[in-house]
Amino acid sequence: MRTLVLNAGYEPLAVVSFKRALVLVLNQKATILAGAESQVVHSANNEYELPTVILLQRYVRIPNARNVPVSRRGVLRRDQHQCGYCGKSANTIDHILPKSRGGKDSWENLVACCLRCNNKKSDKTPAEMGWELLVTPRMPSGIVWSVRGVEKEEPHWQEFLRIPKAA
Repeated sequence: MRTLVLNAGYEPLAVVSFKRALVLVLNQKATILAGAESQVVHSANNEYELPTVILLQRYVRIPNARNVPVSRRGVLRRDQHQCGYCGKSANTIDHILPKSRGGKDSWENLVACCLRCNNKKSDKTPAEMGWELLVTPRMPSGIVWSVRGVEKEEPHWQEFLRIPKAA
């Protein structure tokens, strides 16, 4: 069972195990906002509701909340595994401005790419190939990108995350 941790400003901070959440509650560093109604944890002397959402007692600032680290997996996820050049299924990433020409590993310079387009483009820019990007690469934003573990959202977190469900 996973537990969502909110800071005193009700901003999601992390997703932790129920054991870690229970330790925070028992040490009076957090309170339980929501629990699994039918599930309890037994100790030698007490019985505790299994926490699914906890609130920290003190405000905790989210470090680097605005900066999402660049990763291969992140670029593919951002672009929904679709090639930025042809729109087909992508399983690699490509530097729009090649690294050999000073291109950086940044959200704005990386795009998901299929193997065929990646090999064809090689060490050229899209302009030199006569290609246009189907997407505008940029750093992703939103809670799903800033809190690790939230991408696998639990149904009982919905009201605390305030993320509209995708239809």
